[in-house]
Amino acid sequence: MMKLRHGITIGVLLLGVWPGIGLRTLADEAYPSRRVTIVAPFAPGSGTDTATRIVAEILRDALGQPFVVENRVGANGLLAASAVARANPDGYTLLLTTSSTHSVVYGLYKSVPYDPIKDFTPIARIGSFPSFVAVNPSLPIHSIQELVSYAKANPGKLSYGTGNTTGQIVGEAIKNRMGIDIVQVNYRSNPAAVTDLVAGHIQMMVPDFTTGMPQVETQKIRPLAVLTRERNPRLPDVPTLDETIMPGYDLLAWAGMFGPANLPPQVTKALADVVEKALSQPEIRERFYSSGTEVYWSGPQEFDAFVKSELLKWTAAIKEAGIEPQ
Repeated sequence: MMKLRHGITIGVLLLGVWPGIGLRTLADEAYPSRRVTIVAPFAPGSGTDTATRIVAEILRDALGQPFVVENRVGANGLLAASAVARANPDGYTLLLTTSSTHSVVYGLYKSVPYDPIKDFTPIARIGSFPSFVAVNPSLPIHSIQELVSYAKANPGKLSYGTGNTTGQIVGEAIKNRMGIDIVQVNYRSNPAAVTDLVAGHIQMMVPDFTTGMPQVETQKIRPLAVLTRERNPRLPDVPTLDETIMPGYDLLAWAGMFGPANLPPQVTKALADVVEKALSQPEIRERFYSSGTEVYWSGPQEFDAFVKSELLKWTAAIKEAGIEPQ
């Protein structure tokens, strides 16, 4: 290791990141030299939780220290994001999160306990979470158009579960555009909402592919429409909202990793480099895809610009859905 003398104090010097070897400082302390916590804002079994556990395993294998997932559930991710925003910016508390904590907050809430831009250091975007509109198959509904007709004929008799902000925004957008009355039921996470959808306690929801596809494959729920402008290859026969009842509609939740504001650039780069290398490997990409996450990597600068643009996009989508900040 090179050492700088002449009385100059240097905080951190990056020499390189290799599998099993961390980031070295002048004090010869590696990063990471101890356990790192990655906070996930949603419950075990959710798309975010599943992606977080894959990333934690990647970082553990590459950097030689435990990366432990901590599920901090509540308030659509605000509790988890707030905790990381207040954490020491030393690289030992990270956040793997979604648009729920960084894109929708100003549209949904009057008071947010953190600034989604200023209070975080973007590390890497890892992918996206596609979702779809689904109903319980006991209903005589086989298309999104039939759902609208049924809801108009039965005002207030259908209920839809929301386990994340995507489900809430899309559900309210459908209600607002179509002029229908469907009762919203809040859940702490999508897995719990899907359980009630299968049981028939609610009739509709917008699950992500992680929690929804296993139920589609066993015909326990029925998909009606995907949210993106293009059809999804995993549901090729399911139309989009854009091509059916809501022309122009296109919404896709994203996933990415952050640290608290002022995370050392060397730590940010070390983490981003490991994730980038991992996401280039076909077997890792397949693990994400099979679990419901579409891989898309971007580094700190590009991710920073993306987060800022998505904040504007989702805030506009919330306003279009007729949702008032609470």
